[in-house]
Amino acid sequence: MDFTAHSRENRPLNSVADGYKKDNEPGPRGHAVNREFTLTQSSSQHTESASEPRAPSLLDALIPLGILIALLSLSVYFYGADSSYGPNQIALLLCAGVVALMGMKNGHSWNDMEGGMLHGIGLVFGAILILLAVGALIGSWILAGTVPSMIYFGVQILSPQWFYAASCIICAIVGLSIGSSWTTAGTLGVALIGIAGALGLDPAITAGAVISGAYFGDKMSPLSDTTNVAAAVTSNDLFLHIRHMLWTTLPAFFTALVIFAVIGLTADTGTASATDIEELLTALKGEFNISIVSLLPLVLLLFMAWRKIPAYPTLIIGALVGCAIALIFEPETARRLGGGEGALAAIKGAWYALFDGYKSTSTNESVAELLSKGGMSSMLNTVWLIISAMAFGGAMERAGFLQVIVDWTLSKVKTVGGLVTSTVLTCFGMNAAAGDQYMAIIIPGRMFREAYADKGLHGLNLSRTLEDSGTITSVLIPWNTCGAFMSGTLGIATFSYAPYALFNLICPLLAIAYGWFHFKQMPLSAAATAR
Repeated sequence: MDFTAHSRENRPLNSVADGYKKDNEPGPRGHAVNREFTLTQSSSQHTESASEPRAPSLLDALIPLGILIALLSLSVYFYGADSSYGPNQIALLLCAGVVALMGMKNGHSWNDMEGGMLHGIGLVFGAILILLAVGALIGSWILAGTVPSMIYFGVQILSPQWFYAASCIICAIVGLSIGSSWTTAGTLGVALIGIAGALGLDPAITAGAVISGAYFGDKMSPLSDTTNVAAAVTSNDLFLHIRHMLWTTLPAFFTALVIFAVIGLTADTGTASATDIEELLTALKGEFNISIVSLLPLVLLLFMAWRKIPAYPTLIIGALVGCAIALIFEPETARRLGGGEGALAAIKGAWYALFDGYKSTSTNESVAELLSKGGMSSMLNTVWLIISAMAFGGAMERAGFLQVIVDWTLSKVKTVGGLVTSTVLTCFGMNAAAGDQYMAIIIPGRMFREAYADKGLHGLNLSRTLEDSGTITSVLIPWNTCGAFMSGTLGIATFSYAPYALFNLICPLLAIAYGWFHFKQMPLSAAATAR
């Protein structure tokens, strides 16, 4: 199966004459998430101005960005970790309107600016389908006992002497299985912080280990929304993107593990009490039939990924197989979710898990919170945020503002190392200024696409660097939604755990080093073989 599409030429589209797709120009082949969408233009959508639009100035481009930064900062101030659940979307759409007005000042028509917004949104339609499929898969995998079995087997590797390293590994396993660093840290992380306190261990180091593992899992999981967004915004194959990230992610993770192991082996761990862990395991076994069989959907997903089956059908098939496993091995759980008796109630429960996720009845609050998630509906807020961000980005591109900023930024860049460093610093700056990791992925991803091609670099280098910096550094900034969430949830100040979030610190440094030494920078000529 191969959902192949030609990639449009990566340049700002400032007029209808630029077009949306350049024929006979091969692009990266891959999953449905990477398919470029050709929007049909009508005379009512793109009416040519009587005169050519004026070229925007750097001030024109910086004004809407300044307003956006101010509004997003105010949003984080008012709403904290909840700012991504509506307030940021309002700020983005308002700023899209500001961009449209400034574009019209320079000679663009409203229809032209609106077309730019629609084009930007159209680029992520594939990602939206992927995100909805991910929600369905998470719900069905929890119902099938797949996620609970992963957690059950992963938690059992915990021991006092290896507490920090084990905490990192366990959170990595859970994060990889559910694709969410927030959920991992907000449930299992809270329990691990409590156990650390009982053992007399440093809670800041524990928080750093939890965050390091959770972000490793989030970054490398095909279920993660940020991973899908980074691949989509750069028009790259999802699984090729994950594979290319291994070059920076695995060395950073193993280096962090070694340091955590050294700290743990040299620390006074005292007498270990596994009460909380035992309660967790008992609660999981009480609600699900924990077994190796429950891991079959994971094995199938990995096999389909290895066979390079496109992401969307892979995820949908994985979700349906999860439902089948649930109906066979977890029929009582499926019937309970369906609210009845018999086969039809079980089918209703599996259907419910696909669209609205699993609802745990465990008396263990940590388990109930950990497992009550998933479903397509759980992805709607992320979809809302992506649409709002891409409307803003599309308007900025159509008005020519992004190109002005890129030209000014890249005028200082002469080498591949400088380009990668600029990308990392831009992503970090967006995390600090905009306060949201999605903005730190989407906006730099749009800005630097052509620059990487001009340097003869494959887009996979850009998508990897976006994750090495945009995804990873968000948690190191107190006023970023990720930093605010982790600090509030784990009860540890951001600046206290930041020095121990080793994985998050090492990844961007490796990305910069790889750029300067030109190590594992895939050339553009490798596009035909990178499949």
